[in-house]
Amino acid sequence: MKRTIAIVAGGDTSEYEVSLRSAQGIYSFIDKEKYTLYIVGMRGLDWHVRLSEGKTLPIDRNDFSFTKENGEKVTFDFAYITIHGTPGEDGRLQGYFDMLHIPYSCCGVLAAALTYDKFACNQYLKSYGVRIADSLLLRAGQHVSDDDVVEKIGLPCFIKPSLGGSSFGVTKVKAREEIQPAIAKAFAEAQEVMVEAYMPGTELTCGCYKTREKSIVFPITEVVSHNEYFDYKAKYNGESDEITPARISDSLTDRVKKLTSAIYDILGAQGIIRVDYIITEGEKINLLEVNTTPGMTATSFIPQQVRAAGLDIKDVMTDIIENKFH
Repeated sequence: MKRTIAIVAGGDTSEYEVSLRSAQGIYSFIDKEKYTLYIVGMRGLDWHVRLSEGKTLPIDRNDFSFTKENGEKVTFDFAYITIHGTPGEDGRLQGYFDMLHIPYSCCGVLAAALTYDKFACNQYLKSYGVRIADSLLLRAGQHVSDDDVVEKIGLPCFIKPSLGGSSFGVTKVKAREEIQPAIAKAFAEAQEVMVEAYMPGTELTCGCYKTREKSIVFPITEVVSHNEYFDYKAKYNGESDEITPARISDSLTDRVKKLTSAIYDILGAQGIIRVDYIITEGEKINLLEVNTTPGMTATSFIPQQVRAAGLDIKDVMTDIIENKFH
């Protein structure tokens, strides 16, 4: 009998539309002969199943089920979470599914909450010897002077939400007078803002997943933005070159892959993660951030890396789902 899978998308942040695109990607990747698939959309308290005719049916949040028009109740065996942002990337939805004993595709509560907070995650991994940029954290209501930013972090720098992704609310600040407007812009996206030193270098990203039987680190992608940095337009409007495998030495490739695998284990990650890096002079590997629900559109990094590895993404999806049932 086929397992019934919920592909959970949407969420409560600016990444809502990106998440819906990832859901369509995952729907296309998962083996339809093995699984019955439904896309579940969430925004606030509006949880619904999207049916193919454009209709929706409400989800019963008591047991994460829905009832078809003929009265048949449908429950889910597994949730593939592809919400970028709250509540799917920060541990909230994971806690809900844990209490309902519904297995899901990604990190548990602690790893999700930790990695969602970029500042906290980077400081945590720093304690394991991972190199990160100098940074400051501001919470809502806190203020930092232009002088402090220039003195402690330097210019240029990046000012961005500490929570969230897809480059929403991010500014590359080059001049003192840009600091406070950039902080205000970032606070419009999240309650925590990060001021981070600029690191000139080569941007790389590396995906990884592990099951009980295997540990797979994908080929590394080199990111060459046509813009000032890898912003939303570079990510989603094709304004970048994404080169897989990256044009780096074999020794650096090996080191990045080993670090990605180690970060996966340190965090206790599950499912697919993607780790972003900047390589600075002397082949120094600097962590940018860890993504525990990476984008999964057809052109996203992970599907690119799966293809470059000579793997079938359908098999990868099956691995991740079946790993929770052994």
